[in-house]
Amino acid sequence: MTTSDEIRKKHADYLFPAVANFYQQPVVLTDGKGTRLTDLDGNEYLDFFGGILTVSIGHSNEEVNAAVIAQIQRLQHVSTLYPTLPIVELAEKLANATPGNLQKCFFTASGTEADETAVMMAQVATGNHELVALRHGYSGRSLLAQSLTAHNTYRAIPTQVAAVKHAPAPYCYRCPFKLEYPSCGVQCAKDLDELIQTTTTGRVAGMLAEPIQGVGGFVTPPKEYFEIASEIIHKYGGVMIADEVQTGFGRTGKMWGIEQYGIEPEIMTMAKGIANGFPLAACITTTEIAGALKKGSISTFGGNPISCTAANTVLDVIARDGLVENAAEMGAILREGLEALKKKHPRVIGDVRGMGLMQALELVKDEEGGDRTPNPAATAALFEETKKRGLLIGKGGLWGNTVRIAPALNIGEDELREGLGLLGESFDAMGAK
Repeated sequence: MTTSDEIRKKHADYLFPAVANFYQQPVVLTDGKGTRLTDLDGNEYLDFFGGILTVSIGHSNEEVNAAVIAQIQRLQHVSTLYPTLPIVELAEKLANATPGNLQKCFFTASGTEADETAVMMAQVATGNHELVALRHGYSGRSLLAQSLTAHNTYRAIPTQVAAVKHAPAPYCYRCPFKLEYPSCGVQCAKDLDELIQTTTTGRVAGMLAEPIQGVGGFVTPPKEYFEIASEIIHKYGGVMIADEVQTGFGRTGKMWGIEQYGIEPEIMTMAKGIANGFPLAACITTTEIAGALKKGSISTFGGNPISCTAANTVLDVIARDGLVENAAEMGAILREGLEALKKKHPRVIGDVRGMGLMQALELVKDEEGGDRTPNPAATAALFEETKKRGLLIGKGGLWGNTVRIAPALNIGEDELREGLGLLGESFDAMGAK
């Protein structure tokens, strides 16, 4: 029988070193059901990270599995050169589920490709080329996506696309203008005007932004941010692109993260939670913008019948079981628990932020004394303590000091409180004050 040590050694021998794992001794996961995972050594874990916000309705969901197995037995792959029932059903559902006039879909296999598609469509439709993105943002691993990303941990090479301009992040805890919300007047959004005037030709294709920055550490903009940003971007000829790769499908307590901010984007991208772990992403836009693309375009694996079948089932389950509402209700309980932890450990937990079942703790050194120095060592120590207690969490942020929590959308109150209890025990074991 293959052992965990053998798997870890083969991972080190045959995968890129850049494909890093969590924990000093990585967990070799073999089985999952609902919110629980089991490793090769028989240890069980409560999953508070959901495969980076991807397993939206639980591991090995029986309804998704049954639908996928039935589809595999009928038809596995034909590419987008032929229409299929799963792809048109999913496109129709997304058109009905998204805000505003979003109507036309293009399917890809990853969020990176979806973001690339969105940028291309903004450029083709507006005739402009420069694009605004946000510092601390993450858009994927291609050349364009790395240029959009403003997070040096994930940039292997210098910016390849000079047309990308990075605006200050709406990061209230570490305000780039050293101001306090709300007296700041949301200066981070208003600064977009000067950014465009001083670093572009004065015309932009658009702005691509996550409603809550995922890899950036669940940085959550003020409620006025996107309304102000949208007005400025439109003034200079651009469109708004909402990157819903992590915030979509009910994660924030609304179906789409951008709905928390009251604007209707002209383009939206999505991936991760769309198909409960099957590789699928989408870019959806208006009929007018979609029609601006006059050249041919194809995604070999985008819109694969199996992945689309999984996504159709996910959307059905989310609607039938009220999982958007559950994310809001459970999110309120999660927030209360995290705020209580911050109150108990004020020197190490500097900030609690996020929405719904997408919330974070930023760990710092001596916050009570006014020092907001990032503390990635505390994050690493917390990971080891939660692992011992059978709890899996995520991390992020520019300095790796932010704990990311994002369990499945159908998590119940008992499991949520169990996880909060294990998190509290872990902080206690660290000796956090």
